[in-house]
Amino acid sequence: MNPGVDYPAVTIVFFCHDGKGNYLFNKRSQYCRDEHGCYDPGGGLLELHETIDELLSRELLEEYNVKPISYEFLGMREMHRLNEGKKTHWIALDFKVLVDRSQVKNNEPRKFDELIWRRMDDLPSPMHSQFAVAYEKYQERF
Repeated sequence: MNPGVDYPAVTIVFFCHDGKGNYLFNKRSQYCRDEHGCYDPGGGLLELHETIDELLSRELLEEYNVKPISYEFLGMREMHRLNEGKKTHWIALDFKVLVDRSQVKNNEPRKFDELIWRRMDDLPSPMHSQFAVAYEKYQERF
């Protein structure tokens, strides 16, 4: 069974920042599940019996080699979209996460073509299709 396709799946999305107005984005490679070549803040699927705190720490370490210094829960989004012709259903729990920029590295080079830091008024292109929804919802908190 495929998460988000065969059943609603829960994911976290993290907006990592350095405390100086810069946010971290990855460029999704051809080996990602979808939206190849798009920029994304990062995230991951909740596993059975895993807590949200455990998921956040695990994914930050897996993807970016960092531990959160602090984090803030931004809110929840329900995402319904088409992905390669299939309807998907995801519940996203969004977090703003302060990280030590000097510790960040691409721990998943097969999954991410690059990591870049950008200000929210200078976003890379193209962005993941769900980014605009999150940005609109939380822009005053970025």
